[in-house]
Amino acid sequence: MRIPPRIFSVTALAAALLVGGSVTGTANAAPQSVTAVAPGVTAARFQAAAVGEICYSALPSQAHDTLELIDKGGPYPYPQDGTVFQNREGILPKQNTGYYHEFTVRTPGSSDRGARRIVTGDRSQEDYYTADHYRSFDLVDHGC
Repeated sequence: MRIPPRIFSVTALAAALLVGGSVTGTANAAPQSVTAVAPGVTAARFQAAAVGEICYSALPSQAHDTLELIDKGGPYPYPQDGTVFQNREGILPKQNTGYYHEFTVRTPGSSDRGARRIVTGDRSQEDYYTADHYRSFDLVDHGC
């Protein structure tokens, strides 16, 4: 499995390069709004997003169960599992529609699907975990 590097929003990087600023981020940080202003340029809002990392061993046991189901190809407990994840938040690396798929990670005591998900990427076989319903993502390191 290829592990992609930590990423930043392409728009934030492009804005920083165009206006002579810099882009910084911290792993596991929530998306930050950045205002870029240069002489003669109107202020524009850009989103700088970081994807953190998490060891497979640090995931909740229910995430292990979900990853095992994904490896087996199902059956999945919810009809939404395996559907295309649109990446509307723009936190994950930009890919064509259909590249990412989402799967529910059961939340004990929850009466619905809860907020936890695994989002998979097709080409590089990467797995992302979110415990907060797509507000942040951690790339799963299967080697630890």
